[in-house]
Amino acid sequence: MTHHILEMPITSDQARTLKVGDTVTLEKTLYGIRDATLIHMFDRDRRTRLDLQGHAVIHTAPNVHKVPISPEAPAGYTPFCIGTTTSQRMERFTRPLMLREGVRIIVGKGGMGPETSAAFKELGGAYLAIVGGAAALETTWIEEIEDVDLDDLHPESLWRFRIKHFGPLLVGMDSHGGSLFADNQKEVASRRDAILKSIGAA
Repeated sequence: MTHHILEMPITSDQARTLKVGDTVTLEKTLYGIRDATLIHMFDRDRRTRLDLQGHAVIHTAPNVHKVPISPEAPAGYTPFCIGTTTSQRMERFTRPLMLREGVRIIVGKGGMGPETSAAFKELGGAYLAIVGGAAALETTWIEEIEDVDLDDLHPESLWRFRIKHFGPLLVGMDSHGGSLFADNQKEVASRRDAILKSIGAA
């Protein structure tokens, strides 16, 4: 297993160096995105002025404080609690997010499915997993909310965070077809079948 320190943005070749079981620390920039953001961007064809090319996105709708714009709060927001939401329901947006916006890494909770795995394999990407309930720790890795777009969707706006030492995060899916989540599902199914067979309920 290897630990990678990635200063964003990265290339597809850099994304392809990540393997399931590796750990990653992200530096510099991270974008926050969630269901409503993705629905508006792709189902309603709204465009963002923010440049996601080569970047990582995190599935989140952050709890923030509205404050006057200042050098310390250039977007008029400060982070309060920025947690991660479950990723699976955003499965259908992985490919368009990578194709149209150039995203390379998705950070989330609970994993994603075969459509995402196929997109990573074809386009060069990875899924980095965060353990549920770690919002307080995650928030300490975010230094500033640098910018925000599509803010009529608040809190499911498109956020640009300045980050420092964001991680370590676990590579849960890679561009080589590896998926800890698919492996776990197979193991659980196998154990379930064995249990049912042992009690005569197979």
